[in-house]
Amino acid sequence: MADRKADSVTITDVTLREFGQNVPATHLHIFTPGIRAKIASELMDAGFRSLEVLSCISPKVAPAMNEDALRKVSTDLGRVDDVNIITLVPNLAGYKTFRSLGLGPDGYNHIMGIFFSAVEAHNLANLGRPLKETVEEYRTIIRDASLRHIRVVAYISAAFGYMDSKTGVIVRADLDHVNRNMDLFFDLGVRTITLSDLQGVADEGETAEILETILELRKGSDRDRIGYHPHHISGDQALANSKVAFDLGIRRFDASLGGTGGCITGAPGNQPTEKLVQLFGRLGVETGLNEKGVFALAEKVQRELYSRIPLSRSLPAEKGK
Repeated sequence: MADRKADSVTITDVTLREFGQNVPATHLHIFTPGIRAKIASELMDAGFRSLEVLSCISPKVAPAMNEDALRKVSTDLGRVDDVNIITLVPNLAGYKTFRSLGLGPDGYNHIMGIFFSAVEAHNLANLGRPLKETVEEYRTIIRDASLRHIRVVAYISAAFGYMDSKTGVIVRADLDHVNRNMDLFFDLGVRTITLSDLQGVADEGETAEILETILELRKGSDRDRIGYHPHHISGDQALANSKVAFDLGIRRFDASLGGTGGCITGAPGNQPTEKLVQLFGRLGVETGLNEKGVFALAEKVQRELYSRIPLSRSLPAEKGK
């Protein structure tokens, strides 16, 4: 267990990306590029130095992520060099979009986020292709991105297991394989790797067991570069799991305002950013965030967006981590 003395964590707010991928085309007049850029600015004003904002995925999957909207959000937000703005890229087509929109270091200076699964069945469901094929394409993308000085982070979905929707059986990830992929992508220059419980299938005990195994396999290396991204029907359960991850030395966490978001293959929610900030505040852990400001922003987003936009519950593949 890590020492519980005063410490610091990095919280990445993923509201705009996760919520945005679920907004139906009928409500884009509410979820406008201007509103999105404004919320991103307000998150930064509250102290966030890491945000997921955009995804270079097909607008057939996520209408709010069409290229015109991505371009407008990026333009309205402008180049921000003291904050890590993360844009997800699912494949080579998405990488081409990332570059054509000027999201690299010569333009808006976004970080590129790549994502794949720890479980073959989920990779097929989420990205529509085998895991091996996904990894090989990302190798090619990262090599090119490195030449262009594009910063890259990675996410491994279903690292805590994947529940098959047809059988209800939870398929556990091969953690040796997860660790080998972590080695591969760290060696390719990926800055951080976030492990995702995309369906919220793990409780505190299972979360501890899986993270302990990963950390043991890695022999303590790169602990400060490993993040935790919990999806869960219960925000309180996600928070409890994050406390377990913190006790094991994890210092990077993803969360969304009000706990909105989720994945097509499982739980509809994330852990609430405001409650995660509050949890770490009670523990005496430094987040660099204005707790009152985060709560106020969560209330504002609930009032102006969540209460007015019914989210899509069933989306095709290539949605996100």
